[in-house]
Amino acid sequence: MKKPLISILFLFFTFLFNTVYAEIINKVVVTGNERVGKETVIVYGDIKVGKNYGPEEINDITKNLFETNFFENIEIKLNNGLLSINVKEYPVIHSVILEGEKAKKIKKAILERISLQEKSSFIKSQLANDTETVKRIYNSMGYNFASVESKIQKFDDNRLNLVFVVVPGLKTKISKINFIGNKKIKEKTLRDVIVSEENKFWKVLSKNTNFNLGNIELDKRLLKNHYKSSGYYDVNIVSSNAEIRQEGPRGLTEITYNIEAGQRYKIKSISLNVSPGLDKKKFTPLRKEFSKHIGKYYSPFKVKKLLSSLDSLIGFNELQFVEHSVNEILGEENIDIKINIFEGERLLVERINIKGNTVTDETVIRAELLLDEGDPFNKLKLDKSIAAIKSRQIFSEVTKQVYPGSSSNLKKILITVKEQPTGEIAAGAGLGTDGGSFSFTIKENNWMGRGVSVATFAEVTKTSVKGSLEVNNPNHNFSGNELYYNLSATQNDLPNSGYENSVYTVGAGTKYEQYNNIFIAPSVSLSHDDLIVLSTASSNLKKQAGTFTDLSFDYAVSYDVRDRRYQPTDGYITSFRQALPLYADAPFLLNEITFSKYHSINNDIITAAKFFTRTINGIGEEDVRLSKRINLPSRRLRGFEAGKIGPKDGVDYVGGNYASAVNLEARLPNLFPESTKTDIGFFLDAGNVWNVDYSDSVDDSNKIRSSVGAQLGWISPLGPMSFILAKDITKAETDVTQTFNFRLGTTF
Repeated sequence: MKKPLISILFLFFTFLFNTVYAEIINKVVVTGNERVGKETVIVYGDIKVGKNYGPEEINDITKNLFETNFFENIEIKLNNGLLSINVKEYPVIHSVILEGEKAKKIKKAILERISLQEKSSFIKSQLANDTETVKRIYNSMGYNFASVESKIQKFDDNRLNLVFVVVPGLKTKISKINFIGNKKIKEKTLRDVIVSEENKFWKVLSKNTNFNLGNIELDKRLLKNHYKSSGYYDVNIVSSNAEIRQEGPRGLTEITYNIEAGQRYKIKSISLNVSPGLDKKKFTPLRKEFSKHIGKYYSPFKVKKLLSSLDSLIGFNELQFVEHSVNEILGEENIDIKINIFEGERLLVERINIKGNTVTDETVIRAELLLDEGDPFNKLKLDKSIAAIKSRQIFSEVTKQVYPGSSSNLKKILITVKEQPTGEIAAGAGLGTDGGSFSFTIKENNWMGRGVSVATFAEVTKTSVKGSLEVNNPNHNFSGNELYYNLSATQNDLPNSGYENSVYTVGAGTKYEQYNNIFIAPSVSLSHDDLIVLSTASSNLKKQAGTFTDLSFDYAVSYDVRDRRYQPTDGYITSFRQALPLYADAPFLLNEITFSKYHSINNDIITAAKFFTRTINGIGEEDVRLSKRINLPSRRLRGFEAGKIGPKDGVDYVGGNYASAVNLEARLPNLFPESTKTDIGFFLDAGNVWNVDYSDSVDDSNKIRSSVGAQLGWISPLGPMSFILAKDITKAETDVTQTFNFRLGTTF
């Protein structure tokens, strides 16, 4: 009886205290304000004349006014109905000046990312963070010894200039990247995983050749994720760099990643531990999902998918305060996964504050949150939200802080972000047996601070010139759905061909996850095709000359259960795609099915089985236009020249109405010594391109083509090179085979 009595007395005296010391505000007087008007103080303080105010409400007024960042100090007194507010305003920043930096582009990037802006309040506590932000920007450009100091130039009327004095120092490039230790994964694969790159003479545009501590930490996280997703649960990665040596106007350093992969684990068992107060039957559907992963190599992505399925069940059953945790118990070669399901504290989210986003709109960050104000507080959802914000790759750092709310059952959340440069410029060139190519890309991943990516692309090859503009919003209208728009132009001019054409396309589409691992991608496109035939073209092709316009609806449905998207080792992905005409000068129906299955025999051998088929047929009495006819991509049928199999009309390979291919592959990443920087794979390909609907006189070329061979990848001093050695097994008489193919390609 004592505890309830004490609680009642405590509540009584709390109520009595607030009642005795509460007053009605009849008048408000503001002193000390020079820049901020009295009415502004009343509005931001949420002050209501005629309302009863006690100590708690006065405290709320103080907090509201401090949150405006207008005031350095606030004193509030309430006496006989008079609310007296005495404030001391922060100084106002007249100008922010960067001394020691001439480049306008760098100045703009810095001024956009610091929190102390022109015409805003000067808050001294933010100055240290802004100084670090300036240093971090210079570090990202390779100036790791940049010196940044701040100065204040004071004026009358409580105004000042904020001056950053910058001495960039020596710019440092990465001369070499080493991987040592018990790696167990090929060095060439590891180089593909990390973002840092060795400085080469052609890497004139890449910022990843700069020695950047932020990139080093990112590399370590990427490497750790890659190893863990392959089953190396307790991998340890340590980085170090050699002493920086000066070479001309810059410095050079080597980076070494010391990797201890450790044991590779398989999942032995997955079990549920449901607390007694919950209905165990509601979680029974998960057991079928568990059976798919038992006996497979451990991956945190597999665990993440299991927890995502669990969250779906919790939401479906409206179990608001139910939480879960995971225990992973290591054996000698196996892992036992135990998922604990329990009822958490009945806490609610009172407020979510976001700090540090000077360029990015706050809605971009809030759109990634799985928690909202008023929702039940859930630590796991908060962690997932932070991970989702990080995955946008527009912030260098994202942190969270949870602190008590205005009552015992409320929590406040502070999310702090640090912005980073989000623009990319890349150029690429290639040379091979199929001819040369050059490409150029400019991309901004956070256009106007809205989280939207805008990219332009141009490519020139021996047979075509392409250009495109694409706008992509990965979270349109906070729906979680991707929305994109594109505009493209392509001009094809094949050597020794009887025709050439230009295609202009504008389109829009979306992609979203309808169900777990099931993605739907509908789109609409409008295209204009201008086909010109030459005198060398056959009479059949000359009939197809002219301009054509299509408005079509395209949709794709895919099911993806791969262990990871990049270099998968297990699982499969399958998809179905169909294009339907809404309006067309020559209407057609296109169908496509793809399937890829991956399996890891052991740590050194990864196999894949792939299937591809595509059909296109005219509707009614219409024939399929030349530019819409189907050819097999060269990666689907190696050992043959690209675009030179299937039906042939005169001198032109015209493609077919049907195409199909099967590929069996085995990748052996550790066959050659590490020093060679090579990996090798073997393949068996079979495919066919057949049928001609526009003429009975052209052979359908319905014959299975097949080849066997090896593919070698090598990181040469000039850039990545690939070699394909293939031998055709079966072919048609008109097919052009290709025993050897090489490609040298790199980015600048």
